[in-house]
Amino acid sequence: MVLRQELLVGFFLLSFCLPGSCNLVLDVQHKFKGREKTPNELRSHDVRRHGRLLSIVDLELGGNGHPAETGLFFARIGLGTPPNDYYVQVDTGSDVLWVNCMGCSNCPEKSDIGVELRLFDPKGSSTAKFITCDQSSCSAMYGGGTIRDCKPDMLCKYTIIYGDGSATSGDFVKDYIHLQQAVGNHQTTVTNGSIEFGCAAKQSGELGTSSEALDGIIGFGQANSSIISQLAASGKVKKIFAHCLDSVSGGGIFAIGDVVEPTVKTTPVIPHQVHYNVVLNGVKVGETTLDLPVGLFETEYRREAIIDSGTTLAYLPGHIYHPLMQKILGAQPGLKLHTVDHQFTCFKYDENVDDGFPLVTLLFVESLILIVYPHEYLFQIRDDMWCVGWQNSGTQSRDGREVTLLGDLVLQNKFIYYNLENQTIGWIEYNCTSGIKLREEKSGKIYTVGAHRLSSAASIIEIGRLLPLLLAFTLFFIQ
Repeated sequence: MVLRQELLVGFFLLSFCLPGSCNLVLDVQHKFKGREKTPNELRSHDVRRHGRLLSIVDLELGGNGHPAETGLFFARIGLGTPPNDYYVQVDTGSDVLWVNCMGCSNCPEKSDIGVELRLFDPKGSSTAKFITCDQSSCSAMYGGGTIRDCKPDMLCKYTIIYGDGSATSGDFVKDYIHLQQAVGNHQTTVTNGSIEFGCAAKQSGELGTSSEALDGIIGFGQANSSIISQLAASGKVKKIFAHCLDSVSGGGIFAIGDVVEPTVKTTPVIPHQVHYNVVLNGVKVGETTLDLPVGLFETEYRREAIIDSGTTLAYLPGHIYHPLMQKILGAQPGLKLHTVDHQFTCFKYDENVDDGFPLVTLLFVESLILIVYPHEYLFQIRDDMWCVGWQNSGTQSRDGREVTLLGDLVLQNKFIYYNLENQTIGWIEYNCTSGIKLREEKSGKIYTVGAHRLSSAASIIEIGRLLPLLLAFTLFFIQ
């Protein structure tokens, strides 16, 4: 979900990996189920934007079955004592779990996506404790070191600012998170772990609107503040998780734990990066390898690609985007192209797109490849109208860096495996309606976790053809 993320307390927020011992799973639902989005809304939403072993944890995914409608997913988690349910967006591109709290200014009161919103009340939980800035856990949330201008009893504050100007701010709280622990094949029981998360006191911009409202965001990034890092640091889990986003039947799988099946080929994660960056070696369109500028991939910076399940589309630097688009559209020279919402290249086409357009193959280190089919990189806005999902990241850059950002457009219908114990990511084409097998760390038992489609207590409307995108430029502050 995040394209760029900096810690403005005098140091960058870096990732730390602490070994754990088990596996986890969460219940997840497509965020915009039931609402039809225009292409411009898709793009603009991409410019905004977390004692007992838990073992295997299962997050139940939801969504819709249209191939072009993958995008944002959310999970239902429990917080506090006694626990209450909260709906939070699941995002591998950000690093903080935060929820809207009692007394929040400009927090949404209702949602158009079929979930019942709830404000977290620290006073209503017997186990909730606010964190002060002089506590070690506060500095740990920001990578370590001394918090500037900290005074005794001053609360540990956060501010998150997104690229469109939307922002959330509040204080960090420590309390229990309640998750579904796998105890058998397709069987789970509720268990918990103590974590620190943001208690939002103020929202601005799109975060305060009802159309896209959730209770918060749960970050699965690499930083100390992320849910996976916190649970791993406390010895609750291994720092390993996986997801499989199903664009055919809807829903899919999101699980924390040591996956033993399917097995995948992996590529190294570039060290000392905020996000899940991997090295891109080349791009093929059909059987043709793009003739990219000499020396283009000689520096790691120009070769890196970010893997981010919180983004819907895929963004490429101009030197890759332009020749790629030329090859794709050149497969049908008779197309009448026009621009929708000032940025999407669209055309009428009433044949099978998989027969009429080429595959795109991304080539990574260790000979790992990622194949993107035409029905995945093209999406429909009407029955006979298609638009190209590849986007030029150069037009989105704020600091001159044209990055490759791979969102759900290319991750859908693939099993994606994040093994941060050995700093690798891998994937394989997979039927996301099938189960995966994970090993329970303590006993060595192997359990099957199946695909899910989470349905909330509220009525869920049928999903529209298009889902919003999430590409956030995020800044974190301590106040």
